Amino acid sequence: MTAFERIYGYPAEAAGEAPGRVNMLGEHTDYNEGFVLPTIIQKTTRVLVAQSPSGVDRAVSAQLAPDGGFGRYVSGCTAVLRAAGHRVPAVSVHIDSNVPIGAGLSSSAALEVALLRALRSRFSLDLDDVDIARLAQHAENEYAGVNCGIMDQMAASVGVAGHLLLLDTRSLATALVPLPEGGDICVLDSGTRRSLATSAFNQRRSECEQAARALGVASLRDVDDLDRIEQLPPPLNGRARHVVTENRRVLAAANTSAREFGQLMNASHASLRDDFDVSVPSLNLLVDCLQQDERVFGARLTGAGFGGACVALVRSGTQSLVAQDVLAEYGSFGHAGTRLV
Repeated sequence: MTAFERIYGYPAEAAGEAPGRVNMLGEHTDYNEGFVLPTIIQKTTRVLVAQSPSGVDRAVSAQLAPDGGFGRYVSGCTAVLRAAGHRVPAVSVHIDSNVPIGAGLSSSAALEVALLRALRSRFSLDLDDVDIARLAQHAENEYAGVNCGIMDQMAASVGVAGHLLLLDTRSLATALVPLPEGGDICVLDSGTRRSLATSAFNQRRSECEQAARALGVASLRDVDDLDRIEQLPPPLNGRARHVVTENRRVLAAANTSAREFGQLMNASHASLRDDFDVSVPSLNLLVDCLQQDERVFGARLTGAGFGGACVALVRSGTQSLVAQDVLAEYGSFGHAGTRLV
């Protein structure tokens, strides 16, 4: 008997699965209609669904308590489907995930996409993978209260294992980019949980919108002149400078060498720390430990910031040793980090 049957007393009727993601470059650019470069990871969320005979939506997580907050994402996904005119009756949902929560690997998007895939399968919904991503983003914006862009949901929905996804978040045009030759990905959790600083995240988005209005453009995607940005008052000038230079870094990274890619990652972290102000001391320390290791091409915080994980591009075959040595050094400062990828 499956966990679903033990809980609900009847079998599941459909399943959906989606991966977490790590963003290599392009942080806080997606809601500014810019460019991003994520890749999916080998950690997934699996969702089982069945029509609910009680006529009431129900959801259970194998990892989280009932008050764990996942209900907002479930109800958000069913609500946006119904609002879009899809016939989705009340459902019973079971969630099983090994995507770390609060580490910046987008556990929320994995849940949203997995659930929407399961519902698409069960009710034969006419939705393609981009439709799934758009609906997932809408659910997170409107029902979870996170004013995020579409990067996470697109990565979870259309990403391909072993490739970077170059995504133009304005047009949603995508291209698969190979990982730089001789490089592998290593992701370390700082051990500092994000609150998601939902309020701080939404504040950064508001500041970017203020900067765009002051510059007379629809979004910061349309700005390329750094001299214009310097006319803005702080902190708007720093927020805009990060977005403009981060877009440049993403576009420069496609099909570049591991060493050049790493240098772009290092510059991205400095920009997130100094211009966008979303790093914290533990993330800065962990990034410093990574960047000082000769086997590491480059490292940066990944995700929204305010805690969570760091990503590094390391020499192929050295991930385990790098993680072991860097975490030991990080631990010597009184922090407890772990390897995620």
